[in-house]
This record gives sequence, structure tokens and C-alpha cells, in this order.
Amino acid sequence: MEKTLDLITIGRSSVDLYGAQIGGRLEDMGSFEKYIGGSPTNIAAGTARLGLKSALITRVGDEHMGRFIREQLVKEGVDVRGVKTDEERLTALVLLGIRDEDQFPLIFYRENCADMALSTDDIDEDFIASARCVTATGTHLSNPQVEAATLKALELARKHGARTALDIDYRPNLWGVAGHGDGESRFVESAAVTAKLQTSLHFFDLIVGTEEEFHIAGGTTDTIAALKAVRAVSKATLVCKRGADGAVVFAGDIPDSLDDGQRGDGFPIEVFNVLGAGDGFMSGLLKGWLTGEDWPTALTFANACGAFAVSRHGCTPAYPSLEELDFFLKRGVVEPALRKDAALEQIHWSTNRKGDWTTMRVFAFDHRMQLEDLEGATPERIDMFKTLCLKSAHQVADGRKGYGILCDGRVGRTALYQAAGSGLWIGRPVEFPGSRPLTFEGEIGLDCGGLNEWPREHVVKVLCFYHPDDSAEMRAEQEASVKRLFEATRRNRLEFLLEVIPSKAGPVNDDTTAQIINRFYEIGVYPDWWKLEPLKTSAAWDKVVAAIEAHDRHTRGIVVLGLAAAQAELEASFKVAAKYPLVRGFAVGRTIFGEAAQGWLAGEIADDAAIGMMAENYTALCAIWDAARAQAQVREGEPA
Repeated sequence: MEKTLDLITIGRSSVDLYGAQIGGRLEDMGSFEKYIGGSPTNIAAGTARLGLKSALITRVGDEHMGRFIREQLVKEGVDVRGVKTDEERLTALVLLGIRDEDQFPLIFYRENCADMALSTDDIDEDFIASARCVTATGTHLSNPQVEAATLKALELARKHGARTALDIDYRPNLWGVAGHGDGESRFVESAAVTAKLQTSLHFFDLIVGTEEEFHIAGGTTDTIAALKAVRAVSKATLVCKRGADGAVVFAGDIPDSLDDGQRGDGFPIEVFNVLGAGDGFMSGLLKGWLTGEDWPTALTFANACGAFAVSRHGCTPAYPSLEELDFFLKRGVVEPALRKDAALEQIHWSTNRKGDWTTMRVFAFDHRMQLEDLEGATPERIDMFKTLCLKSAHQVADGRKGYGILCDGRVGRTALYQAAGSGLWIGRPVEFPGSRPLTFEGEIGLDCGGLNEWPREHVVKVLCFYHPDDSAEMRAEQEASVKRLFEATRRNRLEFLLEVIPSKAGPVNDDTTAQIINRFYEIGVYPDWWKLEPLKTSAAWDKVVAAIEAHDRHTRGIVVLGLAAAQAELEASFKVAAKYPLVRGFAVGRTIFGEAAQGWLAGEIADDAAIGMMAENYTALCAIWDAARAQAQVREGEPA
């Protein structure tokens, strides 16, 4: 059977609720960040980020947390065919915090949880046969039912010529040898656990653990003796993790000193959070092992991925992309606290964003001031009208990818909330309409603190009227506001769209917009998206694209705004913009909704008529953009 997967992991899957406050007791945590968790789940996501075709076998509950895990795995590129939904049990939860670099208070909520109901019926032979490797973790050898499922997967892996790996992943609490209050405990001696593990170690080609984990596998706290005890029952390559001292590999007989094993380069970094480091390490190790690297290189990958994990908040969110790993290995450590390394963090953010938005057909109805000036407009009526805009957007998108909206949360809140989870790209403005110098609407606040209430799928959009010829005072104020907002978006893990319109503040030429883009990058603002007014010439577009790519080759791209232009005028501007792949599409508003808004707010047309008018205009613009892009691709020799 063709091997379409590099890796299948099997076992735990949970939601980690990670205390946001650092340096205190779990009792004093006031807020939590939500991440996917569980060692096999982390490894599946971590290896997918590194370019492996990874899959997971587990169970999740038929509820919000189970859906969260499934959706996040899909976003990470993990194959979820082996993720079963358990209608009788809840998804496992873990509450945890960071007390200091060594202490991590942790509570497992795993009583009769979904992943511990995994059964042999959940193991599909064809699925296992499609993988080059099956990786298990020790927790799923602790219970007869999940042990049987794991062993069936391993036996099938052997039958179909796949490699097998074990992360010992010893959690005394989950083996029943430590209490609920000892979730952070990593070692409790237990002859019963040792005996159970040793009945399964012969299944594996690769066994990975800390010194303490080899102590439980080998039945002694003498590390060399423990490794020899494991070797006595398994021919696997053994990888022993030694914390700050890196890791060592033993492919054959165990020597009398750990220093005699094969080693890989370590990294002198600041330890912020040790949770999840082992899963990051395993991800890097599997990347090297499964792509044919030698052991020193594989260990270097593993040590680097572990370094990322101990330097950031959370487990899976901390793991690097392949681009980030390559950058780090080539450049080396500049700032020991990796989460404070601006260049590294930018690559981490920009290469781990989720979603394919290479085509953007955005209906922008985030307008406030323009609608408030129309006859019959009240906040309530505008809010109702924007729900009609959303209906027209859904009608045109029809569930397809590449469509989106811009909608505000003040006089468009109903539509904004209704759009959640619909598959549309959602941008949301923060600026006080028309403000120059830039000010933010009250819900955001001067410190942009209101962003902590936003759903993560919302993209923060700000319109800044900015011109290189503005006074020094005006430029400084505008730049400070945009920088403050940008930093707040990153703190809250929200994407950022920066819209700049220089033509409203002064004359423009082919250099103007590129100058502005360069300036914002110079002050440390890296928008995920740029929203730009239509540029008149190819020379202007050449300079804009060059400016962006010189600073951020991982940017999401550019969308072109409309400025209430007539459809024919937009068609001409689209033909110029579509020549540039970095221009992903458009974000146009009044050209689509202007006539309908005027008629509906004045009471002259009904809901269906307004929806139909806007859907017709939106459809026409989408067709114009798609045609312009297709024509440009044909000229460039790309597939249309």
C-alpha cells in the first residue's frame, strides 16, 4: 500500500487551559489561554509544522472542546481521519500554570474522558498501513482498553513495514501512582509501572525519554543501569534527554557513561516554561529521523524545537515552522529569551498563521460615518442594514473559500456576531471614522486593551491617513498610534490589517505609498495585511511590492480598496493590480452597497430588494477580479 502519511501518533488529546499570569500559584490565576494538548496531539501538530504529513488517532468529546481540537488540528495540517468523536464522554482538560522555570502547577481532568475510551475498533488497518511510522506515548499503556488499541496499531505497523516510536511520557498521576494534586510530578517509583512498560518495549524501533522516564522503564534510578535494563528487552535506538545538557543517542550497546552516546548541538537559551518541551523535542527528532538525517543532525533539530518550547507560553503554539527552524539554525541565538527576539518572533507568527487567504473578495461594510449621513439612518437601522449586507455576502460566497467581510462592532454588531464561524474572512475596524490624527473608538481604549475581548478570527483593521509630507508632529503621532495598536494585536494573537490612504492628505506619485510602507516597517510594524488605494501605474505597484517583500516575505498580502469608485473604474484598477501575485484581491464597500443603503434606509426598497442589489454588485466585482487575475496568470504563463 502506498505510504501517504509520514507519521501517525496515537493517544492523549486534551484542551490545555494555560494560566496567563506568570510567577504565581494556580490558585491565583485570573485568566487562561486555550490550546490543544496531550503529548501525541502536540507531536502531530509539531511535526506537521515541520513539513511531515502527520495524523492522529484519538477520541474527543461531542462538544465544544472536542470540536476545538479537531478544528485546530485541521488548521495545523494534521490528518484527522483517526480522530473519533465519542458521544458519551467529555474531552479531557488540563489546567496548568507557570510558577517559575521549574515549577508548573497542573491538574488533569481526565475522569472517564474521551481519549481513554479509545478501543481496538478505532484502529483501521488501511489507515495504519498508509503510514511510514506510528508513534505511541506511555500513558496509553496504562489502561487495558487503550493499551490494547495501542498494541494493535503497533502490530499493524510492523505488519506493513512501518517504523515505530515510543515517547515514554511518564505521568505518575495518569498511571494512578500519584494524587490529583500532584499533576506536575514527573517521577514516582513503581514496580508495577515498570513491569507493564517492559512488556511493550520490544515493539519499538525508537524509544525516547528523560533520565527519570528511563528510570521508570528500567526499574532503577541509576540511569546507565536503567538504559541497560531497557536494552535487555528492546533493540530500539534509545534517546535519553538530559535537560540543559542536551540529549544522547544509543543505537547499540549501552556504554558506562552517558557522555559516550551520540550528541547534537544544544542552545544556550533562557528557560521560561518547561511544559511541552519534550513534545517539541520529539517533533524535531522525528523530523530528522524520518527524513534520513544522521543522529547528531536529528538531535540538533530536536534540541532546537525543545528550546523554542521552553522559551514560550504554551505547548503546541510554541513549536516552530520549518522556515523558523531553518532561520534559527542558520542565524543562531541572538537573544537568549527567544520570545523576546523580534526577528524570530516575526517569523514564528507569520509562518504559523492558519487559513488559506490567497484570494480575497471582501465586501466592506464597516462604514459608519458615511451611513450615518444618509436619510433615515439611526444606529438601529444601520445595524439592521448591515445584517442585509451579511446575507448578500453569504449568498454570493455560497460556502466557498476566498470571501470575506469588513464590519464594525458599533453599528454593525449584530452582523459581526452572526458572521462568527461562517467561513468568511472577518475584518473589524478600530479607528474613530475620519480621525486625523488617528484615534480609536471607545471600545478599544487608548491602550487598545479592548482587543482582549475579540474573537481570534477577527482581523484588526485600522485606517490611517498618512503622508510622507505631513508635519513631523503629525507623523510621530500617527506612527505611535499604529505601533501601539500593532503591539496590542500581537499580544492578543489577532491578525492586523493596515490601511493607508495618502491621497486624502497630500499629492501622491509613484513613490509615495512605497515610502509609507518602508517607514512603518522601519518602526517595527509588520502588518499581516496591507489595504491600499488603487495605484495608477505599474511603476507604483512595482515599488510597493518590492518594499513589502524586502521586509516581510511572509506577509499575507495586499487588498485593494474602492473609494466609492464606479464599477468601470474599479475594473481598470483591478487589471493593473492583478498582475501582482502579492495583491490577493479587493475590499470594496460603497460600490457594492451605496445605492441599496440609500434606498433601504429611506424606506424606498424592501429587504429582499436590497440584498439582491448588493449581491448583484458583489458578484459582478468578484467576476471582474477573477477575470483580471486569470488574464494576468495567462500572461505570466501560470495556470489560469
